[in-house]
Amino acid sequence: MNGAESKSTSLKLPAKWAPIVTPFILSCFMTCIVSLISTVRTIGWRDDLLTLWMGAWGVSWLVAFPALLLVLPLTRKVTSWIVEPHPRR
Repeated sequence: MNGAESKSTSLKLPAKWAPIVTPFILSCFMTCIVSLISTVRTIGWRDDLLTLWMGAWGVSWLVAFPALLLVLPLTRKVTSWIVEPHPRR
């Protein structure tokens, strides 16, 4: 097998997409957890909990993802004011 034949194609996105993918994943996890807690506290454990939770999660995510895209640069700047940078090696 020569070099061209042994190459595998990567299904990963290019690194330039990281600023979008990171808040996308963060917003999915964050809204999932928060909406579940909020839904259970509001209605308790019921037979229709999953349906109601998914509705709450969808609305939460629609707000959270764009909000994260807007506030993440500010959050990084504030963090840099509070946290020392990594020392260079």
